[in-house]
Amino acid sequence: MAAKCSIRPTTMSASDAVDNIILLADSYKVTHHLQYPPDTTYIYSYFESRGGKFEKTLFFGLQYILKHWLSGPVVTLEKIAEAKSVFQEHLGQNVFNEEGWKYIVEKHGGHLPLQIKAVPEGTLVPYKNVLFTVENTDPKCFWLTNYVETLLVQTWYPMTVATNSFYQKKLLSEYLSETADNSDCLMYQLHDFGYRGVSSVESAGIGGAAHLVNFHGTDTVAALMMVRKFYGCRMAGVSIPAAEHSTITTWGKHKEKEAFQNMLDRIPSGAISIVSDSYDVYNACEEIWGKALKDCVVERGKRDGRVVIRPDSGKPEDVIIKILEILDKQFGAKENSKGFRVLPSYVRIIQGDGISYESLPKILERMKEKGWSTENIVFGSGGALLQRLDRDTQKCAFKCSSAVIGGEMVDVFKEPITDPGKKSKRGRLCLLRQSGTYVTKEECPRGDSNGDAASMEDVLVTVFENGKLVKDYGFDEVRERADQECRAECRTQNHKKKL
Repeated sequence: MAAKCSIRPTTMSASDAVDNIILLADSYKVTHHLQYPPDTTYIYSYFESRGGKFEKTLFFGLQYILKHWLSGPVVTLEKIAEAKSVFQEHLGQNVFNEEGWKYIVEKHGGHLPLQIKAVPEGTLVPYKNVLFTVENTDPKCFWLTNYVETLLVQTWYPMTVATNSFYQKKLLSEYLSETADNSDCLMYQLHDFGYRGVSSVESAGIGGAAHLVNFHGTDTVAALMMVRKFYGCRMAGVSIPAAEHSTITTWGKHKEKEAFQNMLDRIPSGAISIVSDSYDVYNACEEIWGKALKDCVVERGKRDGRVVIRPDSGKPEDVIIKILEILDKQFGAKENSKGFRVLPSYVRIIQGDGISYESLPKILERMKEKGWSTENIVFGSGGALLQRLDRDTQKCAFKCSSAVIGGEMVDVFKEPITDPGKKSKRGRLCLLRQSGTYVTKEECPRGDSNGDAASMEDVLVTVFENGKLVKDYGFDEVRERADQECRAECRTQNHKKKL
């Protein structure tokens, strides 16, 4: 069977091209309704992080998928006809479940007869625990549970970005606690520079929103709009006017001072960030900022303004220390109550090159060793924040664990001898809070839990039922929950250090 390209392409966005729930699945899903045992009426599946880079996962992003793709009458006769045509050509035979999809239109008005339960967004859960479950609510639609796997598993992306961002927040919080008088600047210490480094505008919006769960600084405008539309927060992030190399280098090498001066003049108040490594960052800090424009910088500080100097090349831990020493010489630093040096509030550094979870500790530890407080610097991260990760970063998986076949409920699981790490859970699942952590209990009965679970509330909350979102999280709520998780993690870390 050869692929054919005989129609004229049209101008549309990628999301417009696949605005059909039936097409939001891997090709092999199309025939799965034929493959289940006879008399199957119920399929129950779950999503988890089976392990990975971080020992805990910050859950976020399912609500976007539910609102954008699954809520409302998403199945129509027109979409069924389109899907039938696509799959007939794509698979070369008539295996499409036209009857099943038409049943959803006729019986449910195009709403998906599914129930989805999930941990509250912003919750930090140790890996190897259930994060959400999916089950059909109509026995004739047992095949639908795993049909939506492809789409729902994409929760891995915002969840993993949020987790990556969370652990960097935890790290920054620890260093601020050790070297600064307070942590007032924490929410602005890791700025999202990732818009241009991701695979699409949608990725920028989703990943950028995930970062904003933990921090308030971003240059990814798509993230602001994503949070506004799907989490009800009018303005989730802030930024400041900033220079790029082109706005400096177009003045020419010998007019770098004039380029800096122009920005000070054109934006006379507030904080501004100026990239200063176009030619010689050390000369820029010592001769231009520290001498020629020093009075302007100091005067700006009297109006509650700030100049944030941005190096953008070299080995970060070496470059930052040298710049701090130059700025100390030119502007003078004072010692805080913990014995670490702090520059005047009107001058700071932002390091946006080479920043990741792996590089941050090296920079922060070097600053600490040299007697510099973490509050002297903020960081920007791009590709390492939003793009340098995948589904296996946290080993995310979606598996069936229970079914009703011939009227009997049976446990379902996999246990490959070639990889014990891929063993799946069995039965209906509860997520319980025990001894300060989360534990997944297997084989919970359908309906209310009993036995050991009876006295403890299942953390999983119904968020979607029969085509309707039934739990709508506001972004402030998600942020507050995640912030509490970070504080708890830091307290635990401090306690371990004291032991």
